[in-house]
Amino acid sequence: MNFDLSDEMRMLKETAHKFAMAEMAPISHESDLEEKYTPELRKKAAQNGLVGAWLPERYGGSDVGILGMSLIAEELARVDLGLSLNIIAATFGSEIIYMSGTEEQKMTYIPPVCRGEMVSAGAFTEPDAGTDVAGFRTKAVKDGKDYVITGNKMFITNGTICDFFVVQCMTNPDAAKRYERFSTIIVPANAAGITASKIRGKMGVRASDTSEVSFDEVRVPQSNLIGTEGQGFKQLMPLFNQNRIFVGALGVGLGSACLSESIKYAKERTAFGTPIGSFQLTQAKLTEMAIRIEALRALTYKTAWMADQGRFDHIFAAMCKYLGGQTAVFCANAALEIHGGYGYINEYKVEKYYRDAKILELFEGTKEAEILAIGRALQN
Repeated sequence: MNFDLSDEMRMLKETAHKFAMAEMAPISHESDLEEKYTPELRKKAAQNGLVGAWLPERYGGSDVGILGMSLIAEELARVDLGLSLNIIAATFGSEIIYMSGTEEQKMTYIPPVCRGEMVSAGAFTEPDAGTDVAGFRTKAVKDGKDYVITGNKMFITNGTICDFFVVQCMTNPDAAKRYERFSTIIVPANAAGITASKIRGKMGVRASDTSEVSFDEVRVPQSNLIGTEGQGFKQLMPLFNQNRIFVGALGVGLGSACLSESIKYAKERTAFGTPIGSFQLTQAKLTEMAIRIEALRALTYKTAWMADQGRFDHIFAAMCKYLGGQTAVFCANAALEIHGGYGYINEYKVEKYYRDAKILELFEGTKEAEILAIGRALQN
């Protein structure tokens, strides 16, 4: 077994690191404070091959696979989790087009996203349906050659800045099986009847655009259907499973940032005439942070590598998501404790890390959902 990254992957990791330090670090504080989305950052990232990098070159990607994209996510999250989502999630929703769409749909929508010219938004979550994705109520009714879509979506990443939505709708309400009632439809963001409202006051990842979206009799051609009717749920699960690996990578990045800042502070801060890093309690916090990060990195890299080998394991992906959120939250909390009162003010980076970390336990399936998935699989 060889755990070393290839020369190509090491270079990719270094490229992402340099980009994050040069382009993200200088605007991190302001973007968080002002809750400001930064399209110019996304475009620069695209120019460096960092947007949709996991996709094949034919569709505008860099063909670095799931492992390569995980390395990018890790390095970007070490600097700013919110800004990293503007890059990593620029393709959100497009995964379904790539996995299940026609060749025409793929060529129309995916390359412009990878070039930084367009942004995708996956419109899945609803006010009363989050983890229970089969509880969606947004409807798409056929009328002539069109679908007419009505409903509301909530917590939609890129909702106010996207060029198109990939929307999960109920098209077959009378289907015997609950999970066969839904379909996925591409909806232009400028279609009549769409209202997108930015959600402000988020605890963390404030630089990432999040919104509530309303569809009021939005009309789109039936050719915008992805795949066939009734396959929406089956199309959605692979998207979540893949992105759960990336959440693991984001957790590695954020956790590593917390550890680095804590080590630096522990060397500089003194108490009772000695650096606080010399105290056993501080060493215990740093040690457990390091162990958890390394365990998460190994799990994430392995799961991503398996996916690239055609051996995708959705249970391992759920483990990445669960451990990614848990590790980020633990490390952020430990970092704040090491910093003491200084960690509670935004002059220090760990204050932001603490606020950002919690989202990794919430999106792409809550940690409770991952426990259910893993627990059931262990007994089959």
